[in-house]
Amino acid sequence: MGSVDRNLLHGLFAVYKPPGLKWNHLRDTVELQLLKGLNSKKQYTPQEHIRFLLAPKEGSEGKELTLTATSVPVLSKHPLVTGPKYTRVKVGVGHRLDIKSSGVLVLGVGRGNKLLTDIYNAHLTKDYTVRGLLGKATDDFSDEGRLIEKTTYDHVTPEKLSRILTVIQGSHQKALVTHCNLDLKTQEAYEMAVKGLIRPMVKSPMLITGIRCLKFAPPEFLLEIQCMHETQQLLRRVVHEIGLELKSTAVCTQVRRTRDGIFTLEDALLRTQWDMDSIQKSIQKMAPRVEAELEKYQTVALWHRDPVEQPAS
Repeated sequence: MGSVDRNLLHGLFAVYKPPGLKWNHLRDTVELQLLKGLNSKKQYTPQEHIRFLLAPKEGSEGKELTLTATSVPVLSKHPLVTGPKYTRVKVGVGHRLDIKSSGVLVLGVGRGNKLLTDIYNAHLTKDYTVRGLLGKATDDFSDEGRLIEKTTYDHVTPEKLSRILTVIQGSHQKALVTHCNLDLKTQEAYEMAVKGLIRPMVKSPMLITGIRCLKFAPPEFLLEIQCMHETQQLLRRVVHEIGLELKSTAVCTQVRRTRDGIFTLEDALLRTQWDMDSIQKSIQKMAPRVEAELEKYQTVALWHRDPVEQPAS
């Protein structure tokens, strides 16, 4: 990369991944767009050198030739000869989304690939909206899977669904405390929990930190889920298990990530914005927020290592 581009194309940004598109194909598309942008900014200034070429001698009416000093371009430096200056730019992918899912996908470019690792190790939560459909079960928990059972759902009410969601959230909150290895009886740990700052410092099973129903219109329902260490397939399984708890069945019809750590839908670039200028602006916009979040993580990590000596915040 050139000196200007090196400064502007290092960092993290988010794009919106539509359903049906593989994450690696999305990454390749973004890489191609960045390469096009980088190479289009390269200004070619033709160099010239002197060559003695045969030309008609003046006054000879073209019958007599002589060597004449002529300035001609140096074609060895022409882009059509040398090819594009930039042939590779490394774009990394954060928390991936499978082909059926959509939403916020964080990418890193240049030194941003190291930041992707730092953000991963910070164990930040992510938000999803998950759509469910009552009355049937499939082999992969999605509405596109092989049908294995049909059931009734007339007995399902918003109150019954709400009670099950409360139980799920409670059990996962207990698991969160266990994996954080903290004693919530201490004032420090309690205040950290109130601020939502406790988090496992190592990889754990999927943890749901919040779950609620946004819409209930049988047979359809829409959930909002805050979680960490999830996969989209595990979220589909949650819908399946909710159906069983309701003495019915349910399949997942949509998984949409609306937030990944500090990146929200508002920060995600649409397909028409996957160009170098838009990506540069997004990187610059997000850089202070990324830095602030990583500084917060360092404080939390220090507290987890030695909670006794940390003052109450």
